[in-house]
Amino acid sequence: MTIDLDPTTTTTAAAAAAPVRTAVKRTVLMCKPDYFTVVYRINPWMDPAIPTDTSLAVAQWQTLYDTYVGLGFDVHLIDPIDGLPDMVYAANGGFVIDNIAYGAAFTYPERQPEGPAYMDWFRANDFDVRVPVEINEGEGDFLLVGDVILAGTGFRSASNSHEEVSAIYGRPVITLNLVNPSFYHLDTAIAVLDDTNIAYLPSAFDGPSLAVLRERYPDAIIVTEEDAAILGLNSYSDGYNVIIAARAKDFERQLRERGYNPIGVDLSELLLGGGGVKCCTLELRR
Repeated sequence: MTIDLDPTTTTTAAAAAAPVRTAVKRTVLMCKPDYFTVVYRINPWMDPAIPTDTSLAVAQWQTLYDTYVGLGFDVHLIDPIDGLPDMVYAANGGFVIDNIAYGAAFTYPERQPEGPAYMDWFRANDFDVRVPVEINEGEGDFLLVGDVILAGTGFRSASNSHEEVSAIYGRPVITLNLVNPSFYHLDTAIAVLDDTNIAYLPSAFDGPSLAVLRERYPDAIIVTEEDAAILGLNSYSDGYNVIIAARAKDFERQLRERGYNPIGVDLSELLLGGGGVKCCTLELRR
């Protein structure tokens, strides 16, 4: 005997069994992409031969900004600088916990002036700025999950920056090695959903790092290669609302099943520079 299941009933039952999630107000820093373009190549996503549309990038970024404002976020802005097209990827500008802003020291010369620009903003806004000794690219490679800092290395941030971060914040730091050049920052391979839950792409990590993730987060969402390939994991969550790439449909489904509220935003133009939702979002933790 064959029993046909009503998919609506099944989805409703799954949603009813999901935990109740709670949104927490976020404070973030963003940078409008007034000067966005791709004129050099420092990651596999970038190709100067492909035309970019700055006005479209601004319009898509504005949708993300408006989404945050609509969710009640406190959104701060840093002024863009002509000649620094990647400043829009604010997450790389530093790492902020307990009002301490650990500055960025970029790997590639094209982005190195962004570090001082962001540190100037932090100082002007009364953060305790720590000038980095080691190469690091801010919240691109440092993700706070509860009281633990997940720290990426392999392509951009140097592993000795992990020791520097641990000394500054006095929190445990877990080093994770990235092995796929398309996922060159940790925030392209892991999405922090709340203080205890993450989503990630297993193939982005080496064996030991993957073993650590599986042990620490046995209930994590495992995204598809297809969703990861459009930077679906480069997402930002307030604990309930998760802003994701609009095309990451399977990730959207999984989030709903876990009790989250996914909100799709199209940042396809900024993807040409190798960034998505999270790249455009630096969390400011006072």
